[in-house]
Order: sequence, then structure tokens, then C-alpha cells
Amino acid sequence: MSANIIRGGIAALFLLATTSLVIAHGDVAPQPVNTDALPEVGEEWLTENPYREAKAGHDTWLKAVEIGSSGFNQNCARCHGLGAVSGGLAPDLRFLEAEEAGDEWFIERFRHGYTQDGTTKMPAFGDILGQKAAWAIRTYVETRPEDGALDAHAKRLHEIRDELGSGKVAAATELKKELETIATEVKTASGAPIADSVTYEAARILSDAPESWKKAAEVLTVGLSATE
Repeated sequence: MSANIIRGGIAALFLLATTSLVIAHGDVAPQPVNTDALPEVGEEWLTENPYREAKAGHDTWLKAVEIGSSGFNQNCARCHGLGAVSGGLAPDLRFLEAEEAGDEWFIERFRHGYTQDGTTKMPAFGDILGQKAAWAIRTYVETRPEDGALDAHAKRLHEIRDELGSGKVAAATELKKELETIATEVKTASGAPIADSVTYEAARILSDAPESWKKAAEVLTVGLSATE
């Protein structure tokens, strides 16, 4: 099956899901998103995500993911699902391809919203939250792991979690490297090269400091519970 056919099918699913959306957002006040830590992107709306790691650098990308996570879960999760995992009432935004075609669809809906038969199915966020918030949320969404992304590593991740939680870690550096390796194998639904998975987050937290072991264990506990 060609890539164009697959993309066309995904686009059709998005359209179907959007037109069948039955929850109105009109009575929900958008929550502000603090984007001060992100680089300016200008006043004219872009058509491609400026905060991807390849363009903006790792630190900016990571900050965009962090800000986008907060922005999404405050403003979008009500219909698009916590962690961007849709329950079926609204499009699962994780499947928007991480390139310009997906960006254009996302930014059009973010800016202008969506109305069907006089009912607001999605409010227009553009003028309220602004472009930086839009691209931060987009960055977060496109880095979400695909369904079952941790399944192949679940057993080993539980073992690492238990070791970290015990407070008896013989080689934190080696565990960190192992988590980083596993993180590179976690796939995104969008095709983005890096998944913002719990494995990735735990690896970033983990160090030789004992207090980091508990934090990393807690991150893994929460993340793994979603796969059980």
C-alpha cells in the first residue's frame, strides 16, 4: 500500500471523526499557556512547526514539549483525550503526520476552530492562545508514543522501576544508558523521530543522585500502569 493511500485514509478518518463530533466546546473558557520560555516565531502564522528538534535544537524542542503538554491537557484533553489518546469522540491527533501536511491541518483547526450546523464543535484558539502555544501543543502531540509502544520492553522496565524504587542501585549510569536505548526504540504515531515516552523522561531524570532514583521510578510507575 502506498504512502499516499495511507495518508489519504488517515485524512478521511480525521474528517469523519470531526464531522461526527458531538461535544461542543463553546462553553469552555480556554486556559492561558505561558510560552515566555520559547523563541518568538513572528506575527504571521506559519505552516510548519518551528519547534521540532531538527529546526529549533534539543533544548527548545524539550521546552516546547513541556509547555505543550500543559497547554494540551488544560485546553484539548476534554475531547481529544488525556495524553492525546482519543476515546473516539474527536480525532486522535497523534496520527497527524509530523510534517507540513499534518501541520497545516492542525494549525487551521487551532486558529479557526470548527462549526457544524451552527454548533461550535471546537472553538477558535488562535487569537486567544497565540501561535507559540499552538506550535508547543503541536510539538507535544506529535511526540506521543503509538499504542503499545512500550509493550516489548514492559518486563524490563518493571525490573528497572523496581530496582530504582528499592533505593539500592548499583550502577545508575548503566541503567540510564539502558533507558536511553529503549527510548530510541519507542515509536511515535506521527512518525516524529523522538517519542516523549516515560522511558525518555525517566532517562532524563536519572543520575547518580539517590533522590533521582525515586523520581525516575515514579515516572515509570505511572507510565507502565497505563499499559496494564
